[in-house]
Amino acid sequence: MKVEDFIDPYLHKTWAELGARILTSGNRVSVTLGYPAQGLVSDYQANLRQFLATEDLELDLRFAAPSRRGGPQIRNIIAVASGKGGVGKSTTAVNLALALDAEGAKVGLLDADIYGPSQGMMLGVEEGRRPEIKDGKSFTPIKAHGLQTMSMSFMVSENTPMVWRGPMASGALQQLLSQTAWDDLDYLIVDMPPGTGDIQLTLSQQVPVAGAVIVTTPQDIALMDARKGIEMFRKVDIPVLGVIENMSSFCCPNCGFETALFGSGGGARIAADFATPLLAQLPLTMSIREQADGGEPSVIAEPDGDIAGRYRDAARFMAARLWGLQSQAPAPTISVADD
Repeated sequence: MKVEDFIDPYLHKTWAELGARILTSGNRVSVTLGYPAQGLVSDYQANLRQFLATEDLELDLRFAAPSRRGGPQIRNIIAVASGKGGVGKSTTAVNLALALDAEGAKVGLLDADIYGPSQGMMLGVEEGRRPEIKDGKSFTPIKAHGLQTMSMSFMVSENTPMVWRGPMASGALQQLLSQTAWDDLDYLIVDMPPGTGDIQLTLSQQVPVAGAVIVTTPQDIALMDARKGIEMFRKVDIPVLGVIENMSSFCCPNCGFETALFGSGGGARIAADFATPLLAQLPLTMSIREQADGGEPSVIAEPDGDIAGRYRDAARFMAARLWGLQSQAPAPTISVADD
């Protein structure tokens, strides 16, 4: 057995098939994957030791994002979308972005919900803070919890309604994306507005989106709209990286009884129907809402908690899927050196 024969737990292919870069030096093994996974270093080291039947192995796990597709300063653009509102899409988007950052990637977050921007509040950006102008022609993204962020909420007051027709909103989105001076991002997470209208088509057809994640609840009406969202991305040849199911169950904080308030198995069914994975199931819990409303989403507020763990696992899985789709499986670079 060799390190390159190790089967990746997310993609179920060997690291050799995926094109992982592997360098061995004595008992030290350096592995560069196409998805960030700093939270799994100890797990992967233990699994490799078992796989190779040796305790004399030290793993140096590294990350290199897949090839640049999103523009001069963005390697990969990932859209987080839903067919309807109220399913927790924005909360999912901000926690996925923070999870990728926690795993070792350079991440940006674009709030593309022009009519109802919420990422400023979720990230704790104080009201009235505006992005700086760079060179008189571009915006400097606002830094929040390690993320580079941009939102229409940074341009107007929170009480100002955006009474715009579709083309105006689409134009605003293009400006936010193209006139923001993003700084060498591995991933730009785009929090899409709900539905399949002008803004979705603008992003899908005029921006090199690498992949999309669909957010839903188990409720039948949410699943129906989620299907429309998946079909929209398929029509414009954007791969769906997976499905995230919110409000999958509710656990009573007093008695501990767990129930599926909105039905069960819906996220898994829609994922199976479209041959894409179910990335995560998140429970209906007050902490997720309170932490996002308070400007410290779950990944920041409770980094070692169960909810943060689910978001981090979903983020790794999502990024791994993107790597797997983009990988052409070149032969890994392997060299052996004596210490």
